[in-house]
Amino acid sequence: MKKPNSQPLSLRVPEPSGRPGDKPDFSHLQFDAPGAVDRPAVSATPYEMRDHAFRLVRVLDDQGQAVGPWNPRLDAETLRKGLKAMILTRAFDDRMHRAHRQGKTSFYMKCTGEEAIAVAQGMILSREDMGFPTYRQQGLLIARGYPLATMMNQIYSNASDPIKGRQLPIMYSAKDYGFFTISGNLGTQVPQAVGWAMASAYKGDDKIAISWIGDGATAEGDFHNALTFAAVYRAPVILNVVNNQWAISSFMGIAGGLETTFASKAIGYGLPALRVDGNDFLAVWAATQWAEERARTNQGATVIELFTYRGAPHSTSDDPSRYRPGDEHEKWPLGDPIERLKQHLIALGEWSDEQQTAAEADAVEQVRAAGKESEAIGTIGQSRPSVKTMFEEVYATEDWRITEQRREVGV
Repeated sequence: MKKPNSQPLSLRVPEPSGRPGDKPDFSHLQFDAPGAVDRPAVSATPYEMRDHAFRLVRVLDDQGQAVGPWNPRLDAETLRKGLKAMILTRAFDDRMHRAHRQGKTSFYMKCTGEEAIAVAQGMILSREDMGFPTYRQQGLLIARGYPLATMMNQIYSNASDPIKGRQLPIMYSAKDYGFFTISGNLGTQVPQAVGWAMASAYKGDDKIAISWIGDGATAEGDFHNALTFAAVYRAPVILNVVNNQWAISSFMGIAGGLETTFASKAIGYGLPALRVDGNDFLAVWAATQWAEERARTNQGATVIELFTYRGAPHSTSDDPSRYRPGDEHEKWPLGDPIERLKQHLIALGEWSDEQQTAAEADAVEQVRAAGKESEAIGTIGQSRPSVKTMFEEVYATEDWRITEQRREVGV
């Protein structure tokens, strides 16, 4: 029997603050002032620091000055190295995006606006630690000096592709650079990272793991399974959630980003959480350094939400003008990571506009030279790995059917 005075039920579908044709509106975002968030002791319990899941760690102010307790006090040479790596990453992205438009590759994904994340974290951690990236951490390889031409060979799936054409373009794999093979299945890298870290601890090794996942993929069960294992076994791992506001064309609210912060998801698992300005190179560095120390001293995992904005399309298959205001990236209140680090170095007297222009020109030239080298081998469809590689590195002992198939294709 229907209860008296009952009302019809309804569902709420989260909507972003702006759609195509609207003016960008970020008035709903509330940020802590640079330097306002305290830096807890590395030994702090998750309960003691639970407020950090709702605050925002920031170091660089509007004048480019580093302020507050999270200032990592990096030397000028390290800052310049980070800036140049971000500039090079963006130049690489721009060229490969054009290569797709020219029909030289089938797919590409840029990380415009997110360069500070992978570059800073790639510089902090050792290449012997293992990174489990998603598809917007190319800066990790670039910051560590991985050959640009080799990255292009993988994108072009040519005869020198280090993965022999077995992966979608941009899904790199470089064990020697601490870069675990990217998976096209969302979320799988997080439990893999936790498992790798557990194995390292089980063996008594001294290597830690780090993973990245997008805001949308936190809705996958893999993410929550990983947090359970990381908490229970105190795995030495850093678990990054890159909240860039958009999961393909889905607003981050669909994954729960309006109800609470993504960092706060750690609280229910008994894990410490930090929420960080992902466009602030120094803040990313400092938070990662804090989590690294915690992991290396057997205090377990840390969840870091990196609050940023995806400036480019999700991929070359995406058209963001169909779901968000066209100039939204330009209005992002946390600015551009490259411009902010440039401003900081200039404020220190360690950089200039002329040096910035020269660094950008040098990056373009490095990418151009790498492109010339890679394209001489061939782009997609012009050059490919040998057919015989299809039958290699699959079975420890070759099955008779593989032998027969080899014979049929003459290899």
